Amino acid sequence: MLEETIGRILPADKKAMEACQSYWDTIAKPLRSLGRLEEYVVQLAGIQRTHRVQLGKKALVIFCADNGVVAEGVTQSGQDVTAIVAENFLDTKSCAAIMCKDAGSDIFPIDIGMAVDTPRVEKRKIAYGTKNMAKEPAMTRAQAIAALETGIQLSVELKERGYTILATGEMGIGNTATSSALVSVLLGLTPADVTGRGAGLSTEGLRRKIAVIEQAIALHQPNPKDPIDVLAKVGGFDIAGLTGVFLGGAAQRLPVVMDGFISAAAALLAVRLCPQASDYILASHVSKEPAGGLLLEVLHKKPALTCDMCLGEGTGAVALFPLLEMGLHIYQDMSTFAETEIEAYVRYE
Repeated sequence: MLEETIGRILPADKKAMEACQSYWDTIAKPLRSLGRLEEYVVQLAGIQRTHRVQLGKKALVIFCADNGVVAEGVTQSGQDVTAIVAENFLDTKSCAAIMCKDAGSDIFPIDIGMAVDTPRVEKRKIAYGTKNMAKEPAMTRAQAIAALETGIQLSVELKERGYTILATGEMGIGNTATSSALVSVLLGLTPADVTGRGAGLSTEGLRRKIAVIEQAIALHQPNPKDPIDVLAKVGGFDIAGLTGVFLGGAAQRLPVVMDGFISAAAALLAVRLCPQASDYILASHVSKEPAGGLLLEVLHKKPALTCDMCLGEGTGAVALFPLLEMGLHIYQDMSTFAETEIEAYVRYE
């Protein structure tokens, strides 16, 4: 499924994007004055392959998984928090769930690798958490591919159910450590360059987290030219699932909104596996994590929001939904220069 999906990903339609931008320039307002909102609608036109852009049902996909590296004391919380928050997503008791309600988005928490079973969270479990990457590879290569394909399959199912845009989220204690390890290897940077405090480590805790990541990379020697090898050795099931959604969304011609640092690490994996997938990824905000801005630069993405957010769960991604709809409603409903008998603006380079 993975290779077939990658083979179906085509670049965005440039003609549709040009037609969309041309129509924006006829709307009775100063040219390009809505900035990023116009750019997002143009990107959506390229994804949908028509300048008549439409958005309907929206979904936030949250992959929930535990990480064995928590045993090394790299987090402030224990693994039990993952399952508790995963259940809260279904009761509108989490930040992401409350924001989804406001944004008119459905929410889909998915157990792709939690350490325990919960009664209501949908199970697509690869294993009961990853292994401790400080001592052994986080997962096998087969498990990594299975987790990727879980994300791909979910994107296919959501497209079949009529969803027109997806947002990416995650829940898993320890996943800033795995994301930092991935980014360190893929970008050729030291763990100290890309590792932050996550949910709130002390300075001593941050030093320990960096040392553990250094230890894991030195032990397993993941190959930066083989993204799946990196994922298997120092990644997480949640990151793998998100990567699959980015790839599956691109193959299904669905826009996928990237959240913060962890989601961006998954987007980097997806783009390394298939560069054309980048055309289908929308950036929402710049994470407060140290490598948040760096990843956006590497992915050539510009965020709409700068809010110093670093919560995860898809909160930043969902926050973009209302802005996208505002921009699209202006594009669809506002009068043109011709209709208002106003002389059109001239664009000077």
